[in-house]
Amino acid sequence: MRILITGGAGFVGSSLCIRLKEKYPQYSIIAFDNLKRRGSELNLSELRRSGIEFIHGDIRNSEDLDAVGGFDVLVEASAEPSVLSGLSSKPDYVINNNLTGSVNCFNACLAHNAKIIFLSTSRVYPIHTLEKALYTETETRFQLNHQQSVEGLSGLGVSEKLNLFGARSFYGATKLASELLIQEYSEFYNLQAAITRFGVIAGPRQMGKTDQGVVTLWMAKHYWQQSLKYIGFGGEGKQVRDVLHIEDVIDLIDLQIHNIEKFNGHVFNAGGGIDNSVSLQELTEHCRDITGNTIHIDKEVQNRSADLRIYITDNTAITAHCGWKPKRDIRSLLTDVYEWMKRDEKQLEAILK
Repeated sequence: MRILITGGAGFVGSSLCIRLKEKYPQYSIIAFDNLKRRGSELNLSELRRSGIEFIHGDIRNSEDLDAVGGFDVLVEASAEPSVLSGLSSKPDYVINNNLTGSVNCFNACLAHNAKIIFLSTSRVYPIHTLEKALYTETETRFQLNHQQSVEGLSGLGVSEKLNLFGARSFYGATKLASELLIQEYSEFYNLQAAITRFGVIAGPRQMGKTDQGVVTLWMAKHYWQQSLKYIGFGGEGKQVRDVLHIEDVIDLIDLQIHNIEKFNGHVFNAGGGIDNSVSLQELTEHCRDITGNTIHIDKEVQNRSADLRIYITDNTAITAHCGWKPKRDIRSLLTDVYEWMKRDEKQLEAILK
């Protein structure tokens, strides 16, 4: 099998390339990346050592994809993943990359009779609808109530039944538009596809920033003993996300690559779930315990654009459909990130510190 992974030098892409090559050494794995995100260049040497072909290209240019040649599967892991992208400046880049670039990927799949694994996002769900979730404020977090007034919301989190009408961010809008186009390609061109709306993903190789990769950022600030800030919702750090270990993502994509018929024609949520949910306050406690470092954390009461009080993934549908569910907990995830930083400290210091 020949597998093309776009965004192949990034966090999800490089992790997936290396694990697939380890498990299936007879496969040809191609990492395709424009190296725009700082830190992605650090993964190139490990990709080479693992026997993975690297192609420097951009999904916005169809000619770059044409130059790859034939392949059996395309994993679309390239994206401008920042929710803030396009909110304070023109949205051209996020639209061109996440929508036009994805269309180029779909067309490349048609040209080679290949199937596509599309990594979508929980950010397709509208902000104002999510903010209607009923919650209780505890000492360390905002907690979802078991009884909710909106279909698609429950004590377990957000399911695929949540209404999609409303604004969500340019990032979320481009991903949702790509999902809709995949459905057209599947209906009229018989493109086989797996679409998954992932929540927060974290783990080693993630170059965390304030607007994307906050779990890694939190650990990095503790590791190098720098200050942080709780932003929005009163500045108390009670906002909550569920977090999914990158290895659990890889397990699911592996299943999708080899059982596309189970996923074709469906859209599923996949995340850490209620058991792997954490507030920023609780994340601080974990990072303090693991690193042994206590850092200063400022408070900013004002909310950021497109921010959410709570997002937790309800995995009920995907678990019932194919049996997948997260195997790694939040503590083991954070420990893995810490060990990675300790191991590659000199390389990572210039980027994460």
